[in-house]
Formats: sequence, structure tokens, C-alpha cells
Amino acid sequence: MIEIKHLNKTFPSRHGSGEIVALDDINLTVRDGEIFGIIGLSGAGKSTLVRCMNLLERPTAGEVLIDGQDLMALSHKELLAVRRNIGMIFQSYNLLEQRTVLRNVLYPLELIDTPKDKAVARAMKLLELVGLADRKDSYPSQLSGGQKQRVAIARALATEPHYLLCDEATSALDPNTTAAILELLQTINRTMGVTVVVITHEMTVIDKICHRVAVIDKSHIVEIGSVDEVFANPQSERAKELILPRVKVASSIESGRRIRLVFNGESSTKPVVSSLVLECGVPVNIMAADTKDIGGKAYGQILLELPPEERQVQRVLAWLDHNFPSYNLEV
Repeated sequence: MIEIKHLNKTFPSRHGSGEIVALDDINLTVRDGEIFGIIGLSGAGKSTLVRCMNLLERPTAGEVLIDGQDLMALSHKELLAVRRNIGMIFQSYNLLEQRTVLRNVLYPLELIDTPKDKAVARAMKLLELVGLADRKDSYPSQLSGGQKQRVAIARALATEPHYLLCDEATSALDPNTTAAILELLQTINRTMGVTVVVITHEMTVIDKICHRVAVIDKSHIVEIGSVDEVFANPQSERAKELILPRVKVASSIESGRRIRLVFNGESSTKPVVSSLVLECGVPVNIMAADTKDIGGKAYGQILLELPPEERQVQRVLAWLDHNFPSYNLEV
């Protein structure tokens, strides 16, 4: 378990006049075996936070506990030993360009003097896991971005860590490659029992794999909870902006009143709009939509525009009152 208690991190300003507060009184717990997401806009402090979890950035104040052990109280040698239990991958991959794929994965095992035969066997097993055993003799320059990240994941797992920290690990990848990497992280979490911490600014990443999520804004944790809970009912303004962004409506469309349907966990297979149109016999215009499917449940919103005839409007409102009470009528 990772426990962060009253953590603060400041940096001196470039001009030497005061300090920049990167993290302010951060408190959170990452449970064993979960995939925990930390989301926020650029500059919110999320990357600094994840780097404080293994003391790549040393906090200014507070506690960082890994399985009950306070990293801040450890000597340099003791800290190096604990870090073997914490793998990390980065947006930029950080591979050694002069080493082959196999030798990149072997590198952390060489640092701890693992016997060569055992190290090679371990590295090859991990390359098979990430689907790159056939590229063991290739160099990073010969790989795609997704392949480089797979090598980085294999290297991070070389010392058999219990924790894997992912700092914007999919930000440089295309959507298809991102989906494949996220699926690999899920497999690692499920089959190896590795606890995964994911730092991202992408809601799709949180949607896809995370069990719980913390929202960070301007150096503070403003919301934390299960993905279902936070997505269904975001409490902080930043979470609302990230999860339910304001729908932009074309100013050239002018007709009847507008209805905003808010989905808070209804079945994602329920055909709400088509049922409304068919049963009411009223045409509606879908002006904007932002919905997400999480475990077969729908979260988000759809903005509908109704015809100007009052009788048709009342028919729609009566249908919604009976079948879908989670709606807002907008002027």
C-alpha cells in the first residue's frame, strides 16, 4: 500500500524571489492490487506527485509510506533497495539507445548483480509478456513508439516490483497504440498482482482501466473516489470540467426549447433517445453529446433541441418524467 500524508513540495522560483508551490497538503492512499488514476491539467502537480512516490523528487514536507515504511527516513542505500519494488515508466520511454531491447531489459538486473543466466531468462519472459521476444536484438531507433513503451514496461518489471508508476505513459501514442498499452497494463495488474498508478490528463485512460481516481487541481487533491462515483456525480469544479465539459451549441441553431439528459449510471444499452422519438412521435435534434460507457453503465450528457410546438414539448416532458427523470429543461 502507498500512503501519502500531508505531502508538500516547493521549488525555488527562477528569479530567486520566493517559492513555487507544486504540491500542497496532499493526502491519499493507493490500495494493494488496484489501478489508481491521478488526473489533472498540465501544471496541476500530478507528475511531481508521482515522482515523490519513489523520491525521484524529494518532498519538502510530509510522509511517503510504502508498505508502512517511511521513505523519507531511509538512508540512500536503503532507499535504493526499496526502489527495486517500485517500477516506473515515462512518456519519453527513457530507453538506452546504445543497448538492444534485451540489454535494456537486463539493465536493472545487472545493477543488482543478478546471475546472467537468471537475468536473461527473466528478461526473455518479460519480452514474451509484452509481445517483443522476436525483437530482442533490435535497437530503440528501430522500434515504434508503442514498441518502445512495451520495452520500458518490461524493463520496469525486471526486478519484480509490487508497484508500477506510469507518468503520462500513453500521451505520445496514437489511440490504437494507447488502447494496446492500457490493455497490457490491465493484464499485468490482473495476472501479476502489480499495483498500478497512472498519471494522465486524458479521461479515456481513466475510463478504460482505473478502479479509483484522484483529481488534482492547482497543487491540491480536490476529489477522490471510485471511477463510477466520481464520473456519476463529480463534486469539484475541476472534476466537472474534466468529466462533464460544458456542451458547446452552435449559435446559428434557433428553434424550440432544449433538454439536457444527464446519465448517472443507467444501462448503456438503453435506447433513450430513439425510444423518446418513437413513443412520443416527436422529432428532436441532437445538438451535442458527451457520454461514456463504464462497465455497461452510461455516464455523461446529451443535449436535445425540441420542436417549437408547445403540445409536442409537453408530450416529451411527460414521457421524460415517467421514463427518464434525470433531465434538465433549459430555456
